[in-house]
Amino acid sequence: MIQRAILCGILITMPEWQADAIILSMRSHGEGNAVVSLLTAEYGRHAGLVRGGASKKIRGTIQPGNRVQASWRARLSEQLGQMQLELTQAVAARFLDSPLRLAGVASVCALLDGALAEREPHAGLYAGTDALLSLISMDEDDSGWLEGYVRWELGLLHAVGYQLDLARCAASGETRNLAYVSPKSGGAVARQHAGTFANRLLALPGFLGGVACPSHDWVAGLDLTGYFLAKRVFATHNSDIPSARRRLADMVETRYKHPNDNHEATP
Repeated sequence: MIQRAILCGILITMPEWQADAIILSMRSHGEGNAVVSLLTAEYGRHAGLVRGGASKKIRGTIQPGNRVQASWRARLSEQLGQMQLELTQAVAARFLDSPLRLAGVASVCALLDGALAEREPHAGLYAGTDALLSLISMDEDDSGWLEGYVRWELGLLHAVGYQLDLARCAASGETRNLAYVSPKSGGAVARQHAGTFANRLLALPGFLGGVACPSHDWVAGLDLTGYFLAKRVFATHNSDIPSARRRLADMVETRYKHPNDNHEATP
């Protein structure tokens, strides 16, 4: 949307927009202000200056994971611009007594903030992220939202240009007995074709079509997507996978660390 104003007889166009958004991060800026990064469907990952963003009154609104109605405007489109935010749902505050789910939300926001280029539309990814946050909010059983989380990371990989092929064996084209994923090609590998290279391959969890997964599905799933996020996304920008993502993986591995147990959590 473009707002037009007349200054000294000259017509000036000022870019602005309004959209539903998800808060990704914030950092202090100047005297009591904050630069907030958020995700929208039409405008992608977008940052803006929030006046008074460091104050107690606004700090609760700009917590990562919160849903907001955002308004952005600037004098020129390439400028940082200013944002006004109206809280529509406080997501993060709901998980203060659920460290694993809080870690999941933090990981989602950190990955989006670090992996996406600025101002590129991501309607599908926004819808998927919104659905995942709803799933985390509703599902107190880790087995539900953790599967959704791993599938969301596969969607994030696809959105940034790296899609795994888990439907057929990279070596033979077979669609049965898939047990591994090649760290080089990102393609599935059938158990009978792994041979002596099996210990160099990534495990394919059962909920993604794998058979005989040696570790818990959630651990294997996060290992799988985490490997490609680290190597194919963040390493290309000379950066590490976010610490929030590592923290989530560590928590899941601690809780579900027993091998050959894809059904019950460790008490």
